Amino acid sequence: MGQVVIVGYPNAGKSTVFNRLLRQKKALVHALPGMTRDRVAAMCVLHGKRFELVDTGGFLDSQAEPLSSIVKKVAWEAARTADVLLLILDGRRGLIPAEEDLHQTLRKLGKPLVVVVNKIDNESQTASLGDYYRLGEKRLFFISAEHNLGLSDLERAIADALPMGEAEETGVAEPKPLKIAIVGRINVGKSSLANRLCGKERFIVSELPGTTRDSSDVLIQKGEKSYVLVDTAGIRKLGRVSDERESAGVIKAKKNIPLADVVCLVLDALEFPTRQDTAVAQLAYESGKPLLIALNKWDLVREDEVSFEEVKGIVFRRLDFINYAPLLTVSALTGKRATRIFDLAEKVFHAGQKKVSTPRLNKFLASIQAADFPLFKSGKRIKIKYMTQQGILPPTFVLFSNAKTSLAPAYEKFFVQKMREEFDLWGTSIKLVLKASSNERRKKSAFLFKKKRG
Repeated sequence: MGQVVIVGYPNAGKSTVFNRLLRQKKALVHALPGMTRDRVAAMCVLHGKRFELVDTGGFLDSQAEPLSSIVKKVAWEAARTADVLLLILDGRRGLIPAEEDLHQTLRKLGKPLVVVVNKIDNESQTASLGDYYRLGEKRLFFISAEHNLGLSDLERAIADALPMGEAEETGVAEPKPLKIAIVGRINVGKSSLANRLCGKERFIVSELPGTTRDSSDVLIQKGEKSYVLVDTAGIRKLGRVSDERESAGVIKAKKNIPLADVVCLVLDALEFPTRQDTAVAQLAYESGKPLLIALNKWDLVREDEVSFEEVKGIVFRRLDFINYAPLLTVSALTGKRATRIFDLAEKVFHAGQKKVSTPRLNKFLASIQAADFPLFKSGKRIKIKYMTQQGILPPTFVLFSNAKTSLAPAYEKFFVQKMREEFDLWGTSIKLVLKASSNERRKKSAFLFKKKRG
């Protein structure tokens, strides 16, 4: 599959161009420079050609940005692997000497280079655009990504620049990759673990809190199966975040959880579960997505002093509301058991898709009611007449009873646990909906009718 990499200096509008070409708001856009640090990638289709579009951080060494040299290095690595380079220049500030040097260096890579002058919003700016022709390009593209001006010619040029036949759409639907979101609080090793799963350094790793700002996607091929790995910003309370760009990343990370197929919650084996771990786990639970837990930094734990069962007990005593999720001890540093995350992700996703026939459900219902009658929240006993499955992801079941009410929390927890054991629904949340049966609804309607007439 072809790869188009967007490069340029900070605040030229690279992420806005990225989003316009994708026709979705994938990359975070911020008025402050340096919003993008890691590579942000996504599948894009233009004029019948499918390719990977990559947004990179800006080429800038700055003392004000402690990770600027690493960001620059990541951008260069992306540029070297590209099939087509897209150089974005800021049309409002004019061509600067550093951009001329960057252009010449990119030319030496010997790859097709498309030069785009962004932020050209009106005709009055055209008089000051002569400097850009000093670059010696046969064609320049003057656009406004923010206002969606001039994009059609650029899209055609990108498609034409890709190698002949590269990633042409065949009309055959390809299997959708399983999307796994790596989530957790700051400094638990999410990016290190994502790098280990990728098999190379795709994400920036630093001890500085808030290193990852935007959520970054990477397509991974493992045998015949493909996955999209989403590394997200560390989630913490916005009141503790002083940088607006990190705040935007935290908000984006929260939004990414319900968009994933599977959520992988990363905990620190030396410090868990904290109050913030609980808050992130709650977000994962409320999303209804299949879930697994990766206890990272297990290489630092002395297994002769602490057993896995002890640790598991501590985790689920504090995070009892997600005790259905499989727990895996891993080490991003050594790679121990890290790749098992793919296998567990497949397993919990299949559990979330599981369908149970109505006869099996009602056989289960009869056996459980024979042993222990359901209770209302009020403490009264109820009769569940039958049940059926309504949906998947999460598995959703409708219970028809002699009254429309809610089960007592303790009984609902017991009922759901028995369902997990009976139908192997581990790794996914289960949703129960209680409804009054049709007979009960008719009786209630008749009663209200008589009362009204009386």
